[in-house]
Amino acid sequence: MMTKLRVPRLWLALALALALALLVSVPFFAQASATERGTGSLVGVWRMTSLEVGTEGNLQPVPYSGQIVFTKSGTMSVQAMNPDANAPDTPYTKNGYEAFYGTFTINKAARTFVVTVESSLARDLMGQSLTRAFRVSGNTLVLTPPNPAEGWRATYQRV
Repeated sequence: MMTKLRVPRLWLALALALALALLVSVPFFAQASATERGTGSLVGVWRMTSLEVGTEGNLQPVPYSGQIVFTKSGTMSVQAMNPDANAPDTPYTKNGYEAFYGTFTINKAARTFVVTVESSLARDLMGQSLTRAFRVSGNTLVLTPPNPAEGWRATYQRV
C-alpha cells in the first residue's frame, strides 16, 4: 500500500521561489567572478574603430580594422589588418596583418594589462609579455602603450 506524500503549499512556493532566485542570480555571479579576477570591464568582443600612430602629441590615423576579444577566464586574442597587403612587416605584423592570442592579467592600480603571447603570426612575439594601458568608458575601449613615446593609440567599440 502506497502512502500519498502531502507537501504543504507553502513549502512548494518556497522551493519554487528559491529555484527562481538561483536561476536569476547565475549571470550575476558569473560576472562577479570576472570582476573579482579584475577582468570584468574588459570582458567581451571589441571592434576597432581607429588606430593612430606617430609621435607623442601628433598621432595620425591609419586605415586599420580589427577586433580584440577578452574572456572571463583571462584569455585574449587580437586581429588587425592594414588594407595594404604590401605594408612593411613590423615586430607585430606580417604583410599588414597582426594576430596573436594568450592569457592576460590586469593591474587595476596602474590601469594596465599584460598579455603573455602563446601564439602569434609574428612568431618572435611568442612567449613575450606585452603591457598595454587601457581605459574603458561606456562601450569604448582605448589601448595605448604604457610609454606614450611609443606613439600609438587603438580605439574599440564593444560589439
